[in-house]
Order: sequence, then structure tokens, then C-alpha cells
Amino acid sequence: MYFKRIYEEGLAHASYIVGCQATNQAIVIDPKRDIEDYLEIAEKENFKITHITETHIHADFLSGSRELAAATGAGIYLSDEGGEDWQYQFEHIGLKDGDEIKVGNLTLKVMHTPGHTPEHISFLVTDNPASEKPVMMFTGDFVFVGDVGRPDLLEKAAGIKGTQVTGAKQMFESLKRFKALPDYVQVWPAHGAGSACGKALGAVPSSTVGYEKLSNWALKIDDEELFVSTLLDGQPEPPKYFAMMKKLNKEGAKILGSLPHPARLSVQQFEDAVKNDYTVVDTRDKLAFAGGHFPGSLNIIDNSSFSTWAGWLLDYDKPFILVAPDNRVEDLTKALIRIGLDNVKGYIDGLDKLSADGYELETLNQITEKDLYENLDEYIVIDVRSYTEYNLGHIPGAINIHGGLIKDNLDKIERNKPVVIQCASGNRSSIASSVLLKYGFKNIMNLTCGINGWVQAGYKTVSEDLITTAETVS
Repeated sequence: MYFKRIYEEGLAHASYIVGCQATNQAIVIDPKRDIEDYLEIAEKENFKITHITETHIHADFLSGSRELAAATGAGIYLSDEGGEDWQYQFEHIGLKDGDEIKVGNLTLKVMHTPGHTPEHISFLVTDNPASEKPVMMFTGDFVFVGDVGRPDLLEKAAGIKGTQVTGAKQMFESLKRFKALPDYVQVWPAHGAGSACGKALGAVPSSTVGYEKLSNWALKIDDEELFVSTLLDGQPEPPKYFAMMKKLNKEGAKILGSLPHPARLSVQQFEDAVKNDYTVVDTRDKLAFAGGHFPGSLNIIDNSSFSTWAGWLLDYDKPFILVAPDNRVEDLTKALIRIGLDNVKGYIDGLDKLSADGYELETLNQITEKDLYENLDEYIVIDVRSYTEYNLGHIPGAINIHGGLIKDNLDKIERNKPVVIQCASGNRSSIASSVLLKYGFKNIMNLTCGINGWVQAGYKTVSEDLITTAETVS
């Protein structure tokens, strides 16, 4: 049996290619939309990709199943569980609990594992020449290392009321089946640490059923009511784009055929794009952006969270252009198409030519933790971290509005008094500040080193009930 994990750090997403070396057939599980990795692995290892499958209708990334099927001719095998409202709406081979997928000498047995979503399935893999017993389980967003899938996304992200408690109860029942499996079965989930699909995912890539029974908090609670309340408590804010991913993954993502290659724009082309109301996405770091940026730009920083913040802030129906160096454009384009943001219409590799052509760049004021501490009573502080982070400790008097919800809460932010925007390290607050600048706020400044700098300087934080929360102001 051949096995390969493909991990995309930006979305903390794991997909897998598993092959039978006797027949040279392979299956890909939960593929990402940029499919080159799977094609390259198959060619290198002399496999033909014959099967493609998913554990569920994903919310955090755009599936590559249709893209990969178009490139390889492989069949797409998807869940037909969960009821009429939870069916994929494009051509596929349906799977029910107990069904089997044969990939050469390998068998993938379907286990319906609702909880994260009603249609969720997992796969128990048996390498038949080696043993009649299963060797591993692909758990998708059912069981993670140290955590289980959140059941509240359908309600919080997709707006389907009344589903989170039902999902939590389904998860409780599904875990009973999981705990009945042999301890030696390996667990390979669809996400790792940093994913918004759970609240306490481990950084280790895999585990076993036995170890999860020993260490995973969710498998230690035998009381259903306590399990439901614990599972629903403290889940992170779901990014806005999750609702769009649910829709597109259910209907079937558009087939691209190849990776888009945005063109480098001339100054004139850039001017034309701005006149046509294209969004300018400045991917430089917080200090470069603060020192001078094109007015109205969004500072979505090129780091591991780029996809997530693009999903929070960009409009799926509106074209945009990038400010990014040539050698980063391909990777940034991949990060964008992974969540269905296909409207990148070009890029400029810097702002020097704009400055030379007479454009006046805008700056973002910065403030140090020392200056803030010594004049704290003069400032309104907006903490743009998650409410969980805020509750663990924040600057006294700070108001909590999640950075991804800033645009929806402009009326909650003072325009006539100095406002300090703050996160952990200054990156998220730079992103949030760029939104405020875009909407005409002139009274803001970024806490350059964030609350990390505040703590390192020895200034106190407090833990108290939220003054304002992302939920109450949204």
C-alpha cells in the first residue's frame, strides 16, 4: 500500500493519496483545488488516479474533486447520507454507511459519522494482502488529533438555525462507534492546528483510536448534556467565506483547467483598474504598509493566514488586484483559488512606479506600548482578536470586535477620538486598520507590537466579561 499526506499550511488542510502498488490504482481523499501535487505524485509513483472522494461538504476550502476528475477521468465517490438537504448537486457515485470502495487490493469502508455535518462520512482502510483488519481511518472533520469537529458551523456560518445542538448530539453518538474500533487503527484527519473547524486541534499529523481515547477531551465525557455544552462552548468565529464554500462545494466548484496566471500591470492598467472600482490588496508586511500604501488598499498580509483573511474581507463578486513581488504571485493565486476567489485581475510588484507618477501614498500611524500605557485614558482601544483570546487577557478597557467583523461594525467605532487598533502582534490589527482607513477613519493608529509587546513591557492585562463582543455587535 502506498500512502502520502499532502498538507496545506495556510488552511491547515490535509488531503491524502492512497494507492495499490500491485494494480497501480490510487484514490485521493479530500483534494484541494490546485491539483498539481496529486498529478505529480501519481506520475512519479506510476499510479493512475481512479477514485476521488470527500468526507463531507467542506466549509473551509473549495474542493478539487471536480477539477481532479476532469484532469484524470477518475470517478467521484461522495456521501449520500444526511437526508435530502445534504446531498451533493453534481454527478457522483453515492455512498452510504457500510458501502465499500475498492482500489486495487485496498478496501475503504464507509462509516457514516454525522456531527460536524449531517452527511459526514469516514473511511476505514484495509490493506487486504497484509491483513483482514483495518489499518487506518480517514476521519475528515469528525475526529481530529486532540479534538472533534465543531457542529455549529451550519448555524453560525451558513445561517441554518437550530442545527448546532442537533449536530452536537449526533457527534456524541458517532463517537460511540469510534470508541468501539480497535485501538491500533491509525487516525488521519482533514485538518491540523490552526484550522477553524475545531477549537483545540493538535499539531501532530496523526494519532490512533487508542491514543485519542486516552487523550482527547471529547472521548472522555460520557454524559450527553455535558458533552453538548462543552463542545459548543468556546468555538472560534467562523470566517465569512465558510457560507460560500458550503454553497460552492455542494453545487460543484467551477473547473479551472489550469492555474490562473495574473498579469503584471502597467501604471496605466493599474489606474484603469482602480477607476473601475477593483479592490487593491496590499500583501506587504505591516511596517511596509504603514510606511506608505495606495489609498483604500486592504492590507491582507502574505503569511500563513492569507487565505483566511482574504475570505473574511474580499467580495466574491468583485475583481481585485495584488500588490506583491513577482515571486509570490503564483503562491498567492493558489491561496486565493483554494477558497474560490478567482477574480484576481493582475498585480503590481511595488509602489515605486506609482510614487514616481505622482501618486501620494497614505500612511498608517503607529503607537508603541509605552506611549499607549502612559496615555491610556486618552485612547479608545479596539482589540481585534477572537473573543477567546480576549477573555484570556486584554488591555484594561479594551473593546473586543473581531477583525473580520470590523466592516460590519463601523458605526460602533468612534470617529472623533483617537482609536488604537490592537491584536497579538500587530498583523491582524494592521489588516483591520486598513479596512477602517478604506472607510474614511483618520483617527486610528496601530499598536505595532500588539498585546505581546504590552505584556513583554510588564504592563498588566485583565480578564473580565466582554465589554463588546463580535457576536453582540455583528
